[in-house]
Amino acid sequence: QVQLVESGGGLVQAGGSLRLSCAASGSIFSINAMGWYRQAPGKQRELVVAITSSGGTSYADSVKGRFTISRDNALATVYLQMNSLKPEDTAVYYCNLNLFYRGRDGSTKRGDYWGQGTQVTVSS
Repeated sequence: QVQLVESGGGLVQAGGSLRLSCAASGSIFSINAMGWYRQAPGKQRELVVAITSSGGTSYADSVKGRFTISRDNALATVYLQMNSLKPEDTAVYYCNLNLFYRGRDGSTKRGDYWGQGTQVTVSS
């Protein structure tokens, strides 16, 4: 009923920038919190940044001042602008959306959905 499609990953040199996008589609009524996570090889998935429905944000210390999250509710899309990238930012980045949607039985449901992941590689 709900699909998330990520885009924008790639290979960039240290100090460069990338912008990730995550677009949701389907029988969505409203989106609550949105967030970006990342998982580096051999490490656990970690929260990078989250944004609430009212626009409040929470950043991991490691990305403060370099990454910026934004959302476009009309487009059901969340963005992650990543500047001053470092090799340690290399990971697969996943978006996560908490939202209300129409279930197959027609009722209103709430759930968490994940994007497919996009690789970000920062070379030194």
